[in-house]
Amino acid sequence: LAFCFSWSLIVANMTATTAVCINSCCCCLLQVGLLTITFDTLYSERTIIHKNPYVQLGGCYSPPHCLAHYKTAVIVPCGNCEKQLHQFLYYLHPFLQRQQLSYCIYLIHQAGTGPFNRAKLLNVGVHEAMKDNDWDCLLLHNMDLIPENDYNLYVCDKYYPKHLSTAIDKLYGLPYSSVFGGVTALTPDHYMKINGFPNTYWEHLDEDDDIAKRIHIAGMKIIQVPLHVGRYKMMGYGQTASPLLNLKRPAELHTSRTWKDDGTNSLVFKLLEKKKKHLYTHIMVDIGATPALPPPSRKKRNNT
Repeated sequence: LAFCFSWSLIVANMTATTAVCINSCCCCLLQVGLLTITFDTLYSERTIIHKNPYVQLGGCYSPPHCLAHYKTAVIVPCGNCEKQLHQFLYYLHPFLQRQQLSYCIYLIHQAGTGPFNRAKLLNVGVHEAMKDNDWDCLLLHNMDLIPENDYNLYVCDKYYPKHLSTAIDKLYGLPYSSVFGGVTALTPDHYMKINGFPNTYWEHLDEDDDIAKRIHIAGMKIIQVPLHVGRYKMMGYGQTASPLLNLKRPAELHTSRTWKDDGTNSLVFKLLEKKKKHLYTHIMVDIGATPALPPPSRKKRNNT
């Protein structure tokens, strides 16, 4: 049985109630719950545009017949992501529209062929998205994850950061209780409170643990979406981390000492392009070279 959610109560109290929807959007009227996601068909850009006639240039949308109560910026880091892009857009645009959100999708593309730095790209995405609008929610989204339940609301909790991808199909459960990666939601205030994300993780996923620790240091907790709602299907191709590359930052085990200096306040990048395309805003960025690894230490031989 579906209930009509009052956006004002969702934002203030994160609770559901019945509501009379006059002029203002009622988020559950178009939702269907569990979705069937397959990756058998490769969709063209033209097909996706035709399927989403109300999406404006830049991948932005506002409900045409009611007033959206929530503005969400969907920020997607991308390295070598061309194979995943159309599948992602094909499913995500209708998903967001059924939730009656006002939203834009930002694709943050790392230039060059160097090691991938997801967290730094997210910092760039937040920096550029906040120039465009006073967003209520920053929705940070790995491109290889597609939501399977449209009752998984792409809005922020008022008080705490939220982890939405709690049940990825490879496991359909949490690997550990404090996990904070894949698809997450923070308000701009949450983001500033933790000084954004670390800029010093290259080609591996340890930044998730760093971000989780920042949240706890800042006096917040992580809201985990219930497993039956936070279901995602993972695409089996695209950006992967090199097993041969393990660039550990010098202080990665000491987040409590480094988080105030490594984040949005230390972000350096070169914006190469910011262009509004039909289905998303494309941001191409040079985030700099990978720090050189220190040479291996050599022990002196005893010449005896």
